[in-house]
Amino acid sequence: MATTAQLLHMYWGSSAFLPHQKEIIGSVLGGHDTLAIMATGGGKSLCYQLPALYLGGLTLVISPLISLMKDQVDDLQARGIPAAAWNSTLDYHERVRLGEDLADGSLRLLFISPEKCMQPNFLSTLSAVPVRLIAIDEAHCISEWGHNFRPEYRQLAQLRKFFPGVPLIALTATAVPEVRRDIRQQLGLTGAREFVGSFNRTNLRYRVIPKKNPLIFLSDYLGQHRDDSGIIYCLSREETEEVAGELKKRGFIARAYHAGLSKQVREEVQEAFIKDRVQVVCATVAFGMGIDKPDVRYVIHYVLPKTLEGYYQETGRAGRDGQYSECILLYSRGDYGRVRSMLEHDDTGGQHLWVALKKLQDMAEYCETTGCRRKFLLTYFGEEYREENCGACDTCDHPPDMVDCTDAAKTIAACVKQLPVNFGIELIADVLRGSKGAKIREYNLASLPAYGAGKKYSKAQYRTWVSELVRQGFLARAGDKYPVIRCTPRTDELLRGRCRVMLPVPEAGTVKEKAQSATSLDPGAEDLFRRLKALRKEIADTNGVPPYMIFPDRTLRELAATRPSDMAGFGAVFGVGAFKKEKYGQVFLAEICRQG
Repeated sequence: MATTAQLLHMYWGSSAFLPHQKEIIGSVLGGHDTLAIMATGGGKSLCYQLPALYLGGLTLVISPLISLMKDQVDDLQARGIPAAAWNSTLDYHERVRLGEDLADGSLRLLFISPEKCMQPNFLSTLSAVPVRLIAIDEAHCISEWGHNFRPEYRQLAQLRKFFPGVPLIALTATAVPEVRRDIRQQLGLTGAREFVGSFNRTNLRYRVIPKKNPLIFLSDYLGQHRDDSGIIYCLSREETEEVAGELKKRGFIARAYHAGLSKQVREEVQEAFIKDRVQVVCATVAFGMGIDKPDVRYVIHYVLPKTLEGYYQETGRAGRDGQYSECILLYSRGDYGRVRSMLEHDDTGGQHLWVALKKLQDMAEYCETTGCRRKFLLTYFGEEYREENCGACDTCDHPPDMVDCTDAAKTIAACVKQLPVNFGIELIADVLRGSKGAKIREYNLASLPAYGAGKKYSKAQYRTWVSELVRQGFLARAGDKYPVIRCTPRTDELLRGRCRVMLPVPEAGTVKEKAQSATSLDPGAEDLFRRLKALRKEIADTNGVPPYMIFPDRTLRELAATRPSDMAGFGAVFGVGAFKKEKYGQVFLAEICRQG
């Protein structure tokens, strides 16, 4: 029997596991229940795909989306691994043939939805099949504290009764500590081995840009990235259509994607995107969960996301091939109010609304922080990041100018201390600016010494400064549904003149682009890389599959840089493997040896 390392090279063309993969696979092969938290692009799918080959029999994979199943099955079949999906798109004859494949043991992986999996007739079909492993993908869906709760996932705990002794692996890319606890509890993984990989996607650069003239920004940015694939996330169906329409007018190949489109149109958009016939998709948040496209070079959020978990998952669809990619968020306080109003209107209230508003506030704090955005994200997910400067976010690349603003800081702190009760940033700014609003009159705040003491500064500047004073510990933020600002022990230290305070000077406009290449090639190799991409697309179109399923960009770049002249050298390149070497080796070698 082949070893796991041999299987890795044979089917995936790689000679080394990514971090945690080997340990997780070892846990599964040892018969242990396993919980794996790995960032998008970290290779979590391999953690059940490779054991499926090693164990033989059938591995059952619970997956929430048909499109996600399809991409996984297509990719596995392209590697020569027998896999299939059982879902509502199958006709009668396809279901019969799939049943025969299950009965004769020719399948290694079967992808299925949680609803179908728990149907008695399907469980009866599986009773005669040697199920060796159960994998639950997107396991955060089982937790009501997660960002994408699906009640039907709760039924999966019953699988333990139907398949006693079969190890179970639950996997997700986004789970804060409380969600991980909920996953273990709901699935009965009391003795499970848990592996939490790093959430740090080092190839991604994070930027938050003030949302001013957003269509002009998009036009300029896409004009500089015409050869790249990207996703623009919008809040509503109408907004996806509007943005896509505006981009088309400006000469870009853009399509909209949302739930209001027919199934056929949605599938057409997905296929055109993964086959590089569409440059950019303007979509609601559902798009991308089932799109295993590794060469998305940018993800732009046109509107503030509702949660950091959702934001992290959506930005994680960029750079899954490990190459440099950008994550850009266009932010305005107006969008914050718009999203908050939607949550309050759509939710029935109670605990769920409390959680939703807390998560939205966390999202706003990420946008308004003057510290490292990468550190903010990692801290949120429970991971310590020791570096002071990540070198790959806007606040680290272009930190705000810090000046001595001790007097302004004391004015703000004094205002907070004088207020009869704790209020939010907006009302604090209104008091300092001398507003005549209803709450000012209701609480008689115009009588405070701080009233009107800071008229020369804008409301936006106070938001920045108060957030920075919170970050430095001179003030604190409390409450979830309606966050308020309160004093801390350091407030008195500031008011008594025992320290100086540096605060940022807010900057207008956008941050300059940072040119960075994923892998630099000399001009000759760059030309060969383009020719190899054209050849890959020709082969992909002939076979009706996305180009990345032939080879990822990293493989083509390595081929262009090393120019192998024989099959042995070709097979040694990352991502090739024995199966693809035999299938594509001669035609790619011919192109490499051809004079440009």
